[in-house]
Amino acid sequence: MGSIIETIGNTPLVEITSFHSNPRVHIYAKMEGNNPAGSVKDRAALNMIRSALERGDISENTTLIEATSGNTGIALAMIASMYKVPIELVMPSTSTRERVLTMEAFGAKVTLLDSMETSRDYAEEKAEKDGYFLLNQFANPDNYKAHYKTTGPEIWKDTDGQITHFVSAMGTTGTIMGCSRFFKEKNPDIQIVGCQPTDGSSIPGIRRWPKEYLPKIFDASRVDRVIDIDQVDATQRTRELVAQEGIFVGMSTGGAFHAALQVAQEIERGTIVFIACDRGDRYLSSDLFTS
Repeated sequence: MGSIIETIGNTPLVEITSFHSNPRVHIYAKMEGNNPAGSVKDRAALNMIRSALERGDISENTTLIEATSGNTGIALAMIASMYKVPIELVMPSTSTRERVLTMEAFGAKVTLLDSMETSRDYAEEKAEKDGYFLLNQFANPDNYKAHYKTTGPEIWKDTDGQITHFVSAMGTTGTIMGCSRFFKEKNPDIQIVGCQPTDGSSIPGIRRWPKEYLPKIFDASRVDRVIDIDQVDATQRTRELVAQEGIFVGMSTGGAFHAALQVAQEIERGTIVFIACDRGDRYLSSDLFTS
């Protein structure tokens, strides 16, 4: 028996059965919405806060600050509350109301600004001038190390080492960086596929960063291929996952699934795993599930 924190990880791997007919190609979703705060970001948030506490970088007298598009903020709010560390979360005003309310329910202060880039600048400035501690998921090695230690090994175990392709949305890039490190050590032939939005597409959780905001933890050499995802395709695939597979997720998952299907059409045999990043219930106030 343990606290809610001990339930992070060991999420299910679910096979997708409705979208392709080649019996030698298998597609699996890693169901990260099953984490207690509802997304893959639970892993990184726990590792960043726990590691900072263990090193003595922070304590209960520290106020954390972090810029987030939503999922990391929710996870940080939950874990900070468990460790009794105060936190301010800064996010774009376009974020869904569900996300803001969830962070506030966990006791976080939420500040809404114009964009993700503005939010990052604000958080960095407050950390420099006002004594806040910036976890900085975009440059913090504890972000990707969470996935090197947990997500990658879980997928390897659950596929009996048969995974041939790993597909992930790229936001902070922590998930793809950590998993890539693990998988390439196990089998250099495993293909690492990242997803980014096409120009003009808005897909929560997937970013095409301006060069000056590119996450410092990102190493392009660790990604074998990047597939651009159109907002229309990501939306359609998200709705199809709900309707045909009973998998209720957000749009970044739809984007990753679209990329996984593209890979599946190109190969004769293989095992493709994509990250189902979060749950669909935090998008209900948006138009994601309405025609």
